Amino acid sequence: MAHAFDPAGREAVAGKWVWFVALGVILIMCGGIAFGNLLMATVASVYYVGIIMLIGGLLNLGHAFQVKTWGSFLYWLLSAAFYAAAGLFAFINPVLASAVLTFLMALALIVAGCFRVWVGFKLRPFGGWGWMVVGGLVTLAAGLVIAAGWPVNSLWIFGLFLAVDLVMQGLASIAFGVLAKG
Repeated sequence: MAHAFDPAGREAVAGKWVWFVALGVILIMCGGIAFGNLLMATVASVYYVGIIMLIGGLLNLGHAFQVKTWGSFLYWLLSAAFYAAAGLFAFINPVLASAVLTFLMALALIVAGCFRVWVGFKLRPFGGWGWMVVGGLVTLAAGLVIAAGWPVNSLWIFGLFLAVDLVMQGLASIAFGVLAKG
């Protein structure tokens, strides 16, 4: 099998450039649809998280029965049950689930931003340490803005992230396809 760095691999990728461009156009269109209805995009995101958690909970439930003899069956079972219950909760009340997820995201961004600022200052003897601080401040600011708008913004914030991600992935795919064409 040819690797992408081999001349044959490069030719194979270059020969498929139109597929990357087509995928990019479709992703941008999906991002536009998501931008058009951020609430529905948020609900879709919450459903996605819910299905992943439900599947994870069911897999953990099966695992609990496989390790019954280890003596921690009850803990594995409870872990699986709570994970699956959280997944079901996302389907039963996606608006409340999005509020909880938005709060957790804001909290995570605030904490991550603070740590990045701290690490940036610890790197002060090295060139570029200021960029680490700036990156941390941006992350911190994003978390504070999301927290300040909570819970109202929980109706659209995940939809906005999904829409932006779809558009950015589409643009990246188009750029890659055009540049891979050679």
